[in-house]
Amino acid sequence: MSGNCNPIGIFDSGAGGLTVLSELVKVMPNEKYIYFADSANCPYGSKPAEEIINLTDKITRFLTTKGCKVIVVACNTATAAAIDYLRNSYSIPFIGMEPAVKPASQNTKTKSIGVLATAGTFKGRLYIETSRKYAADVNVCYQVGEGLVELVESGKADSPEAEQLLHKYIDPMVDCNIDHLVLGCTHYPFLKPVLERMLPNHVTIVDPAPAVALQTKRVAENSGLLCNQNLVDSTSIDFYSSSNTEVLKILVEMNIRPQYRIEDLYFNNVKL
Repeated sequence: MSGNCNPIGIFDSGAGGLTVLSELVKVMPNEKYIYFADSANCPYGSKPAEEIINLTDKITRFLTTKGCKVIVVACNTATAAAIDYLRNSYSIPFIGMEPAVKPASQNTKTKSIGVLATAGTFKGRLYIETSRKYAADVNVCYQVGEGLVELVESGKADSPEAEQLLHKYIDPMVDCNIDHLVLGCTHYPFLKPVLERMLPNHVTIVDPAPAVALQTKRVAENSGLLCNQNLVDSTSIDFYSSSNTEVLKILVEMNIRPQYRIEDLYFNNVKL
């Protein structure tokens, strides 16, 4: 065994971070992973920053007791509220999420983009700074996706209810002539099948998960934290949830296991 083969930690308010986990496994198949879903407190979107900081601190302490060498905050709202606190409080690297306003703004031809995110994300420093820097000359149609996380968490991402709610949020963006739709919550990629049906063909859906996975790999590599052991045929992922794991299991079986050669999956309930 060579390198640092401690696990990489990933956490989210629920199952949304699985969209990031799938990309991490794709670019770093030699690593072990621990995923924590704070399902008991999901969603984070409307919670005060102080509460989110407290929750993410408890999760981080749990992940560090499991030996995690890098932690991916696979939640836009948690990143907005707590990433600075976490980086100042712990010595390991943290990788956060932010809506991909920069690439959308740089690639738009209609000079109009849509951003679908949580209220907490829109209030965050990263979103505000990125928008000011890269989207100053772009029309940004933004919408709080209230209720979407709950639909994903209840297994209704591709359902009539989801389609009805998304039409309410997306149709005004289409009327604004957007050609890029930025998904500002890790739960939202689960809604892609519905979005692809309703959006015009010229609208590009922007999911930041692949870029976050590559950034995680860069950070781990630059810090000497990559595991060099060949574990491709026996990648293990431990899943922890602060509440019921049933929907998590369903989404993992649908979206994680079929894509990769993962032999061992463990699901555990834990109270923080």
